[in-house]
Amino acid sequence: MTPILTTSLPLPLHSQGKVRDTYRLSDRELLMVATDRISAFDVVLPTPIPEKGRVLNQLSLAWFRETAGLVRNHLAPDLSIPTSVLSEQPDLEQRSMRVVMAEPILFECVVRGYISGSGWKDYQRSGSIAGERLPEGLRESDRLPEPVFTPATKATSGHDENISPAELAHRTGRELAQTLERLSLSLYGFAAERALQSGLILADTKFEFGFHGGDVILIDELLTPDSSRFWDAQRYRPGGPQPSFDKQFVRDYLEQVGWNKQPPAPPLPDEVVEGTSVRYLEALRRLGPAGPREPRGERSERLRRHVPS
Repeated sequence: MTPILTTSLPLPLHSQGKVRDTYRLSDRELLMVATDRISAFDVVLPTPIPEKGRVLNQLSLAWFRETAGLVRNHLAPDLSIPTSVLSEQPDLEQRSMRVVMAEPILFECVVRGYISGSGWKDYQRSGSIAGERLPEGLRESDRLPEPVFTPATKATSGHDENISPAELAHRTGRELAQTLERLSLSLYGFAAERALQSGLILADTKFEFGFHGGDVILIDELLTPDSSRFWDAQRYRPGGPQPSFDKQFVRDYLEQVGWNKQPPAPPLPDEVVEGTSVRYLEALRRLGPAGPREPRGERSERLRRHVPS
């Protein structure tokens, strides 16, 4: 399947994000189309990842359905894609989601169950994450005593900014901040247990919320390799980075080549593209409603080559 960097459908374009092109179906509903674009450090890279959009969409759909009992989400009552647009893009149905129009709450609700990534860097500098003091002596990738809610601003351009829960309450009001924290921790707890049943550790993830009909609802994407850090439970060894099924593989490459994390981003070599695609497809195989369309033997060989032991 040819990777899709952008889309062009016979519908009014509502918005174009780092990964998704969103079209207006009516004054109440949108069609979100997940492309194969990938971003790192808040910059869209010039190289697409084959099948990435399909993986993100199928996983999000599955998680939205599984968590509907915890919090209402933006899935439309009728999820069918209009036949008038299905012929416009290869595999459009598998990479599209029909949703109700909501007013986004412009903060990312991050929950960390393990110390890694920017959280590990913060801890090394200050012994805390998002203003919350943590026990001394933690190692990289250690499990935290309790999951930690670490919100961030959602920048329309440039880099997101990590803030404390207290700062979130100052900006949004205490009641909304408490609601966002409660829902985020509840979702993380459910998803972490569910992921572990599939042999994966959910190290951290981010949620996005919006207002619809006076309610706070879950929007955007949910528990995908783009928005989450998934580790192989059988290979988990705290004390350093972990073999993962997310875009950490891309971040590691960009750090190694010394990119300054400002546009334009460098292109990705073929081995990084393939290695990333393999990881995303494996996450879908383990967590999603349907696995990748390749023989298991071939998948296993590709995983052996690309995921270090």
